[in-house]
Amino acid sequence: MKWNWGKGIVLGMLGFMSFILYLVITMSTDKKYSHDLVTEEYYAKEMAYQNEIDNESNLKTLSQPIKGKKTTEGWLISFPEEINETNTKGKVFLYRPSNQKLDFDFPLLLNTSNLLIPDNRLLDGRWNITIEWETNNETYLYKKAITY
Repeated sequence: MKWNWGKGIVLGMLGFMSFILYLVITMSTDKKYSHDLVTEEYYAKEMAYQNEIDNESNLKTLSQPIKGKKTTEGWLISFPEEINETNTKGKVFLYRPSNQKLDFDFPLLLNTSNLLIPDNRLLDGRWNITIEWETNNETYLYKKAITY
C-alpha cells in the first residue's frame, strides 16, 4: 500500500471527525457534564415578566434607593424608612449561579428598615438576591447581583 497526500488527508479528517464525535457523545451522556437550566418553569416565568418589570419600576417611587453592603455579620440591606415591619410582607430569594444546591429563600421579616442575611448562610462568591414584597397594596421587586 502506497501512501500519498490524498490518503493522509482522508485519514486526518477521519481522525478529527472521530475525536469530535467522541467529545459530543461524552459531553451529552456523562452526568459529570450535566448542566441545568436556570429555572425549571422557564416559559411560565417568561409570560409573567411584564409584572416583574412593573414591580421593579415601583422601586423608583421610594424615597431612597435600596442599598446593600457586606458587614462582619453578613449582607446588610437597607430599605427606605417607609418600608418597615408593620406594613411589609414578602419573600427573599438568594440564587447561587454556580451551585443550585446553595439556593435558599426565607420570608421577609424586618425589625427596622434593615434586613440582615447572616454570614453563615452565604459563601464567598456571586449571589443573585431577589426580594419581592408588598407595602400598602403596592408590590415591589428588588433584584441585585452581588459578590460576597
